[in-house]
Amino acid sequence: MKLKSLMLMTGAAVAAAPMAFAQDMADSMTLVSWGGAYQNSQVKAYADPYKEMHPEVEIVWDESSNEAVAKLRAMNEAGNITWDLVDVVASDAIRLCDEGLAMEYDPDELLAEAPDGTSASDDFGDLIVSDCFIPQIVYSTTFGYRTDMVPEGVEPPSEICDVFDLETYPGKRALEKRPINNMEWALLCDGVAKEDVYDVLETEEGQAQALAKLDTIKDEVIWWSAGADTPQLLADGEVFMGSTYNGRLFSVIEEQDQPVAMMWDAQVFDLDGWIIPAGLPEDRLARVMDFVKFATDTQRLADQAKYISYGPARESSAPLVSTHADLGIEMAPHMPTDPNNATNTFLYNYEWWADYRDDLDAKFQAWLAQ
Repeated sequence: MKLKSLMLMTGAAVAAAPMAFAQDMADSMTLVSWGGAYQNSQVKAYADPYKEMHPEVEIVWDESSNEAVAKLRAMNEAGNITWDLVDVVASDAIRLCDEGLAMEYDPDELLAEAPDGTSASDDFGDLIVSDCFIPQIVYSTTFGYRTDMVPEGVEPPSEICDVFDLETYPGKRALEKRPINNMEWALLCDGVAKEDVYDVLETEEGQAQALAKLDTIKDEVIWWSAGADTPQLLADGEVFMGSTYNGRLFSVIEEQDQPVAMMWDAQVFDLDGWIIPAGLPEDRLARVMDFVKFATDTQRLADQAKYISYGPARESSAPLVSTHADLGIEMAPHMPTDPNNATNTFLYNYEWWADYRDDLDAKFQAWLAQ
């Protein structure tokens, strides 16, 4: 999607805000994220350095990103926005923007230039998929499996459809308790060509086909809601294989040294970033904008990759990705975008899910309850 350059009234307010409100910034912020290893990487790369510069600021974390859309809708209805900055996936950012719950902004006013003077809009490029979305990272949802639970004499699982093969690979699976990714993988493993998945999924028949395929393993699934769930289930040996975010698997494999391996086949690329809730008071908005400009600059996004294996969303950050802050290992080979890991990827269609999410959520939850 081409970056929209429309600058509405809110964008003009953003442009003026740092000067107008510089003397009146709130001394606290509530940041909403996903918990676990990902949130920890944000604390270390963004929040801790910011607090060193601004010791008077209290930063409160809320781990509710998985419920961000519903909670922001409720806050808006109640006229009480208690969050200041919210980490969401791209499709949720599009929904929140379309509903007027997220603030539109001008990237070249709100975000810092690259060190060589490249504008933020050029540096982030097409990853700015919404007038409200402030990109942070490129990540993927993929599978990990217990290496010590692979049946004797059998090759370790290496293809997405091994998830559906209970005969060759018996044992529990962990899948996310929502339709996203599960429906796409189900169709791929039921013979639908990669390029046709979303066309098929638009139809009632295609949705039924995906759920029917998931039915074949439903009795062996433990459903997860938080990104930290699958790594814990794998570490405890409660599942043989499970889906989660690639950075969470990196943590359980490299940092915790568990007998777990990655299965990169049909990993689903996605984007994650910030939205600023619409309608914040001026002092809170000023503080958030100051933080966002710092937290999304070239060095900060590269620094996050020292703690978790997600690719930074700025082009200028990529050459600065180096070694893990504690382990000293090179991080580039652990990124979802590394050529060795990206031989067969599936590109998540965030615009499609922004349109169909509510309906398919309801249908998926009804199927789960059967």
